[in-house]
Amino acid sequence: MGRLKDALAHAWNVFINDETQTARKAWGSGNEGVGYGVRPDRVRMRVSNERSIIASIYNRIGIDVAQATLDHVRVDENGRYVGDIQSELNNCLTVEANLDQAATAFRQDIAMTMFDQGVLAVVPVTTTLNPELTGSYDIRTMRVGRIREWKPLKVKVELYDERDGKKKELYVDKENVAIIENPLYTVMNDSTLQRLIRKLNQLDAIDEQISSGKLDLIIQLPYVIKTEAKRNQANERRRDIEMQLSGSKYGIAYTDGTEKVTQLNRPAENNLMAQVEYLTKMLYGQLGVTEEVLNGTADDQVMQNYHARTVRPILIAISEEFKRKFLTRTARTQGQSIMFWRDPFIGLSLKEIGAIIDPLMRNTVVTANEVRPWIGMKPSSDPEADKLVNKNMPQDPPADPTADVPQQEGDLQNGSV
Repeated sequence: MGRLKDALAHAWNVFINDETQTARKAWGSGNEGVGYGVRPDRVRMRVSNERSIIASIYNRIGIDVAQATLDHVRVDENGRYVGDIQSELNNCLTVEANLDQAATAFRQDIAMTMFDQGVLAVVPVTTTLNPELTGSYDIRTMRVGRIREWKPLKVKVELYDERDGKKKELYVDKENVAIIENPLYTVMNDSTLQRLIRKLNQLDAIDEQISSGKLDLIIQLPYVIKTEAKRNQANERRRDIEMQLSGSKYGIAYTDGTEKVTQLNRPAENNLMAQVEYLTKMLYGQLGVTEEVLNGTADDQVMQNYHARTVRPILIAISEEFKRKFLTRTARTQGQSIMFWRDPFIGLSLKEIGAIIDPLMRNTVVTANEVRPWIGMKPSSDPEADKLVNKNMPQDPPADPTADVPQQEGDLQNGSV
């Protein structure tokens, strides 16, 4: 109980300064904060059109980034993994980052905000000690914030405050927050993407126009309209065609053989579709994404290329900045690090996984218990499952303790002289 009281007494919250610590005690006594119909902490993408290919690309990459895991680990002098560190920071990375987000949702929040804003800040919200006074603190909760203003040593961040359900802007020291830039920023913000967004918006406008019932037709009549009488005659002809269309079950009307009808929106729509297809293929190539990646039919080679060119650079950017900002130099020299792990078998069939696993086991790279989770099975309790053994090769029989000891030169046989 004493340790708990001491931890609470020294706990620090980014929203609460030293003069307002009493506000913490009032929380929970009938003050539930502002209510919303939707989650106010959720990312609101600037590319929000549900019909936009951009949103689907961002979502696909964001999900794949979130499927990788981040861990607070200990490494040896060669940077090789030794084991996980059971810390509050590791709990944020592997279990829950804050009251509203599990670790997977938190990683996806990082990715989606990165794509939308180009850069973001991951802010330690509650820590064991004040990070402005000491580097020897552990992070208990963290959130993704949007950077609104840059200063030499600080950034103004828009951050969700779970105590009252409001987003607030506050200045935080750069050295205490992870500022992560999108490694694909140039591609996601270059002329190709922006041109594609404009073309998609134009297509959406045409779709809305068509669904409104407007046809945008020009009727060329067989006479010149210069007098008021001819203008009235033309308007009467137009109303006649409108009545035909509105009264027809299938939207069919007839015209005189001398009249010519031109529909304005169809050529523009067809031309826009061709441009959208061209720009989409160009963007796919720049991002390392293909249609097969998006619809889940990509083969192993395509997926490996996609992860190497697109997903891995994002994970490196996140893990490196976490390591730089959330681990002190002393901690890093003592072998602490932040590492990410990705399941290489996601999306593969059991047959494909078996073809990969077999040479790994034959060359004693992995044990049976390391393999079993890859195919959705729990580890075995058999001690042999934790040994690096090639089952396809003959094994030396265990030594027989009762076997005769080889006779050495000079030994007496049968005990006789």
